[in-house]
Amino acid sequence: MRLVIPAVFFLLCVIAPAHAASDFGTKEEAVAMVHRAQQMFAKDGLEAASKAIDDPSNKEFHDRDLYAYIFTLKGVCVAHGARPALIGKTLFDLKDVDGTYVVREHIDMAEGPGAGWVNYKWPNPITNKIEDKTSYVEKMGNDYFVGVGVYRP
Repeated sequence: MRLVIPAVFFLLCVIAPAHAASDFGTKEEAVAMVHRAQQMFAKDGLEAASKAIDDPSNKEFHDRDLYAYIFTLKGVCVAHGARPALIGKTLFDLKDVDGTYVVREHIDMAEGPGAGWVNYKWPNPITNKIEDKTSYVEKMGNDYFVGVGVYRP
């Protein structure tokens, strides 16, 4: 019995958190997904990349809580892996609950350094709660940006 309690404690402390962590995407996986979208855009064009991103059965662009999205540099949503209702909408002035202009921040990153991380709050498709999110964004072609974000604990 003395050995059972430490063994159970070990399993709960070490193995359970490792399993829970795998339920969520990582920054590295987000960057890799952005790069896959860039490759598809370069090879097959905007329409093919948008269609793949919009298709929830396409595992290249939908992995646990990770999904890709494409916007124009004017703030129009072209593709969205989690919220198809946003497609075609101009979201340039969209603010999160803290007043951050979410899409403007993405555009600033794409037009400035060309790539980087943007922090804001956004609904998590797994929990349906507003959560802290950081998204990796890259300019795509001359007129678009692509992003993939991770929810932060």
